[in-house]
Amino acid sequence: MVDTSQIEIGQIVQIRNGRLAGSFAIVIEKKDRFVWLVDGKSRTVDHPKKKNVKHIQPTKVVVEEVANALDQFGSVDNSVIRYALNQYQNPTERKNVEGE
Repeated sequence: MVDTSQIEIGQIVQIRNGRLAGSFAIVIEKKDRFVWLVDGKSRTVDHPKKKNVKHIQPTKVVVEEVANALDQFGSVDNSVIRYALNQYQNPTERKNVEGE
């Protein structure tokens, strides 16, 4: 079972249960057994999704830009969230653009 001590701010997680099952999001806050998730599109920084940690699967990836922005400014741009998730899901897309 996943515990909030295993989850970091800025970490990419996969949603396991609910309407968005199978999609990825980034943790922007955690408290007790809950985390608040954003994807930059349907779940923005202004309206994060509160999710029980039992319903997510953490990955090993922590987006330092997001973690640092939240630590320093208390907020992060939705575009940064979308970019980070896009790079995580499609790592070869960036290489193809740079290689042309």
